[in-house]
Amino acid sequence: MKYLLDTHVVLWSALEPHKLSDAAKSILLDPYAPKYVSIVSAWEVALKLGTHKLTIDGGLVEFFRMTDENGFLSLGVEREYISLLNTLPLIHHDPFDRMLIATARAEDLILITIDENIRKYDVPRIW
Repeated sequence: MKYLLDTHVVLWSALEPHKLSDAAKSILLDPYAPKYVSIVSAWEVALKLGTHKLTIDGGLVEFFRMTDENGFLSLGVEREYISLLNTLPLIHHDPFDRMLIATARAEDLILITIDENIRKYDVPRIW
């Protein structure tokens, strides 16, 4: 099984691990489970840092350090993801989460997220 981490999972894994579910912790600690982070999460973090909705000592550089030090693999944005995004029903209005849903579907990944709105989509999810 391969996993895609929602942005908050990346942040919580480094800054607030007590907020993670036992299932999420187990996957994050499994050295054999491929764990991916979308560049969309970095984009979301950059925007939130810029609007002061999020504070991370070290800023975006620290976010990338978190992903690298935890061995998370990076995913870009592909045309296929955007095409899939265009077919998603407008249940969830967060564009970053919608792109993560499309990415998970396209790449056959299980999305690790606490976001209840994501469970309304046909995408494998663990929390």
